[in-house]
Amino acid sequence: MAIFAKLAYAKIAKPHSSTKTAIRTRLLFCLLIVLLAGCTWQAPAPRGFPPLGAAAAAGVEQPVTVIPLQGPLARRKAQLSGLAWYGDALILLPQHPEHLKNRLFYLSKQEIVAFLQGDTAGPLTPHPLPLLAGDLTARIPGFQGFEAIAFAGERAFLTVEAEAEQQMAGYLVAGRIKPDLSEMRLEPALLTGIAPQANVRNLSDEAIVLAGEQIVTLYEGNGWLINGSPVAHLFNPDDLQPLGAIPFPQIEYRITDATALDAANRFWAINQFFSGRRPLQWGPDPLAAKYGAGATHRLNPAVERLVEFQYSPTGITLVDAPPVQLQLLTETARNWEGIARLDDPEFNGFLLVTDQRPATMLAFVPSLRE
Repeated sequence: MAIFAKLAYAKIAKPHSSTKTAIRTRLLFCLLIVLLAGCTWQAPAPRGFPPLGAAAAAGVEQPVTVIPLQGPLARRKAQLSGLAWYGDALILLPQHPEHLKNRLFYLSKQEIVAFLQGDTAGPLTPHPLPLLAGDLTARIPGFQGFEAIAFAGERAFLTVEAEAEQQMAGYLVAGRIKPDLSEMRLEPALLTGIAPQANVRNLSDEAIVLAGEQIVTLYEGNGWLINGSPVAHLFNPDDLQPLGAIPFPQIEYRITDATALDAANRFWAINQFFSGRRPLQWGPDPLAAKYGAGATHRLNPAVERLVEFQYSPTGITLVDAPPVQLQLLTETARNWEGIARLDDPEFNGFLLVTDQRPATMLAFVPSLRE
């Protein structure tokens, strides 16, 4: 079976294969693997959800409330890639701050809640947060931008994606934010590499979770045809030195960002299939089979959902609970790249941001449960 999986990976993960002929070839190849391996499942459509009636009950979908923005982040090229709370300030991380005069941005929790309550009509204007990155880009061959951000006190931790000579690479860098939000300064000398778990274009460690005295980074592709043995990487927050790895669940579709841990050591992550880019996997989707697909997910090839995980020092596991499925758009999909919890008496849920597809968007999604 391992041999077949490697062959499948070579066929499916090959860059620049997006024609209908190539897709049909991959589907036939996957079916051949299944037959040879003695399995009984059939290769699903790219969206991964079973047809209506295959699940015991259709999944519940949550509405998406867009929070309109104005200023530099209202432009499509702002390309947001991460969210994190610093106190009551929601930090919005652009993938390329250098395209925005070397700035990150933030909104206060009060501003966001006021809009959701209807006290502010919007649009909201994110406040600039100057970024002093030093010679970071010069230290990283093939720099492709920032992917995630997290805070421990005034310390900031960010992941970076890069590609040099057709080889993907990830990096972890630290910095420090001023309490008055007047600047954030990076420390390029502490730069640490993160080994990719598959050499697939545009895949790197796209999420950060802080767990006690460790930094935990999560890889983007963890489907069984992409990544046979997913792990989460651990680092020392003082010097960013690697501390090994712990198991991460095999889950189809991309993991693009994660919330902070709660009191029970649980966190949520964006788990999505963006139909506007090359598909990354063809394996079955156990979550959809178990919990069902919502109404719009049965009509749209995209997958937009939030999945809950449990952290422990020995590994990360899936929480046995339905994912939060988002109500999909009719004619396009949203490429969600950042997530943070919104903990408010009236608005309990999640804040999400997209990159440039289909536009720069900040949104609120209510939680399924209290």
